[in-house]
Amino acid sequence: MPNTKRRRLVATAVAVTLGATALAACGSSDDDSDAESGPVSLTYWTWTPGMDKVVDLWNKGQGKKNQISVTVKKQASGDTLVTKILTAHKAKQAPDLVQAEYQALPTLVSNDALADISKNVGDAKSEFADGVWQQTTLGTDAVYAVPQDIGPMMFYYREDLFKKYKLTVPTTWDQFAETARKLKKVSPDTDLTTFSANDSGLFAGLAQQAGAKWWTTSGDKWKVGINDAATQKVAKFWGGLVKEGVIDNQPMYTPAWNKALDTGKQIAWVSAVWAPGTLTTAAPDTKGKWAMAPLPQWSASENVTGSWGGSSTAVTTDSKHEAAAAEFAAWLNTDKEALNALAKESGIYPAATSAQLSGAFLTPPDYFSNQADFYTQAAKIAETTAASAWGPNVNVAYTSFKDAFATAAKDKSDFVAALNTMQDDTVADLKKQGFGVAQ
Repeated sequence: MPNTKRRRLVATAVAVTLGATALAACGSSDDDSDAESGPVSLTYWTWTPGMDKVVDLWNKGQGKKNQISVTVKKQASGDTLVTKILTAHKAKQAPDLVQAEYQALPTLVSNDALADISKNVGDAKSEFADGVWQQTTLGTDAVYAVPQDIGPMMFYYREDLFKKYKLTVPTTWDQFAETARKLKKVSPDTDLTTFSANDSGLFAGLAQQAGAKWWTTSGDKWKVGINDAATQKVAKFWGGLVKEGVIDNQPMYTPAWNKALDTGKQIAWVSAVWAPGTLTTAAPDTKGKWAMAPLPQWSASENVTGSWGGSSTAVTTDSKHEAAAAEFAAWLNTDKEALNALAKESGIYPAATSAQLSGAFLTPPDYFSNQADFYTQAAKIAETTAASAWGPNVNVAYTSFKDAFATAAKDKSDFVAALNTMQDDTVADLKKQGFGVAQ
């Protein structure tokens, strides 16, 4: 990677982790291409289902009025889309707008692929919780995207079986461990939950809640803290429960996991606000028997949650209509009609706080019809989301997690050793890319 990009990425990281307030937006232009007369046509790459129906509302309403039309191009999500965006950007052919997961923003910014749209999104900041908005500004005065959806983490449990086994919903992780042990004593064939190594986002969110900062900087070098004290605490906790045999060690999203949830062999799940959709498919026979509560805390005095998932809408530096694209991005994620359509057509949980208790969120998910205050509680939990600290090679760290922790979970071996492997792999990759790495 050229030194200029490396310096910019390090500057971004400093801003994210140390609160710096100035970062120039490379690639942004003061030239307002939208000032030219005539209609503007924009292309939007997104994986969100039903997005074409939401965009139709724009094209028939505000877009038609302002002569700005948007065409949706459906894409794959995750690393596949990031790679495609960067490839297109190298050829100066990236679309006007892209959907980007929060953890992908530092990589896209460091490659000059995203424009600073701070001058074109009006007062959009007021629509979002500070921690959510920070993820798209990277802690700077620049704005690289508008938040779209978020995934605050929560604790889900079989309300009927907790009563049957006389269990109390845990409010701390110590209580969580004791609940798992008590359940094993009264029902040896039943597990409270499982530790799964096939979704890195879950572990990252748990570490985030504990206060982990996986990527920070020291001078002009990256410092990787994946095996920091906070994450080691999380690894030791879950590794200890697996080794003790009081929770399962099998991956999520498998037929066996679905059956365990549906039959009551597993009676809880640490997940996020989007869990009802998964449970509807995984455990259809238990509809109306689950309840949601805040994530257990590391100490009784704390009130913080992690984040598992979420994405934003960004404008690329290749767009010749930056202001128009930013106007659409702001509308998509703050307009009441657009947010209601996103909830209805795409099933997302909006990042905009005003939408979290309106429209589709006035009533609980059908699967949780027994918990009338589901979304009221979800909105309160979302406000407590911890700050994030992403780096330029999240994909490498996530892949390493899946490999190392899958083995550790299966063998019931040392989770901290697996964490160290994850740390070493991430550092090695940074060095291979030409980044300076502080020890």
